[in-house]
Amino acid sequence: MLFAKNTVARYILLVLGLVITIHYTLTFSYLTRKLFGDTYIDTPSTIDVYGNTTARRANATFVILARNSDLESTVRSIREIEERFNRHFQYPYVLLNEQEFTAHFKERVSVLTRAKMEFGLIPHDDWFQPEWINEEKATAARAQMVNEKIIYGGSISYRNMCRFNSGFFFKHHLLLPYKWYWRIEPDVHFHCDIPYDPFLFMEDTNKVYGFTIAMYEFEKTIPTLWRHVMDFVKAHPEYIADGNAMGFLSGNAGKTYNLCHFWSNFEIADMDFWRAPAYQAFFDYLDKQGGFYYERWGDAPVHSIAASLFAKKEQIHFFNEIGYEHQPYTHCPRDEAVWRRGKCSCDRTRSFDYDGYSCLNKWDQL
Repeated sequence: MLFAKNTVARYILLVLGLVITIHYTLTFSYLTRKLFGDTYIDTPSTIDVYGNTTARRANATFVILARNSDLESTVRSIREIEERFNRHFQYPYVLLNEQEFTAHFKERVSVLTRAKMEFGLIPHDDWFQPEWINEEKATAARAQMVNEKIIYGGSISYRNMCRFNSGFFFKHHLLLPYKWYWRIEPDVHFHCDIPYDPFLFMEDTNKVYGFTIAMYEFEKTIPTLWRHVMDFVKAHPEYIADGNAMGFLSGNAGKTYNLCHFWSNFEIADMDFWRAPAYQAFFDYLDKQGGFYYERWGDAPVHSIAASLFAKKEQIHFFNEIGYEHQPYTHCPRDEAVWRRGKCSCDRTRSFDYDGYSCLNKWDQL
């Protein structure tokens, strides 16, 4: 008799457990639809209850370009993305440096996550100024920018970084196994909880590029870039996508460049898009013009122009719900409901979105 009662009790507890599990699963799915209804397609394969490490994952990784001297700021960035997102999803990290990372650096950052973490050395030819660059011309260009007080105007290492991020990072042997990447820099901040998988969102909705901040480029750093872009477009019309986002870049069908670009220190994007023939031909053409060193072309306008021309506009996504800060600018969700649900620490009334230097309004008009 006692055995029978215990059996009944066990069945009752089992049924209650199933009911509670179903309830919380449906509640999570409902909240996700409420939070991301306009931007996120809710399917069983992409909804993940926190802590469920057996759910589907994208072939994706975080990418961090850092030096040993960036240790403390790298720790802060990883700590924040872990707290707001990755402690629940466990995506791996790839950290790259033009010098070997120290054992101390590796120890300090590795302790921050249970996720796989790899450390790579950037090949010499992918980082340093090519031998074919006319150094006399490049030196004169740097000197002029210093006189004009242009930020990083005299820096060769900054130019190396921009060229590497534009054309080489996705070819690094540690990144070749992956399709998707989320770029993170030292000393950035993530202000809101991210209770869904942005990688799977990108994959399931056929996106190729995601951003949080759009702004104007400093024209004196790219005086000839647009002319070279248009020369490439005329030579290779086969690469230009139907329904592209040219309207984000130009108000007159490409006659002039309005200087708008996506701020590339935050990117969630498809590396196969950069590895494809269109972008490879585009980067190779630009690289041969020498503008990374004779001027100060950044990876932000290069990536932004390519994504806007070689992809359809609906393949580019604004991650409104991801609160993100890279000094001196912050994107904070302006909608109060999204801000509250994300437990955002940023001030939504001071978001950069529609600042006079922001290009988000140009994106909204597409």
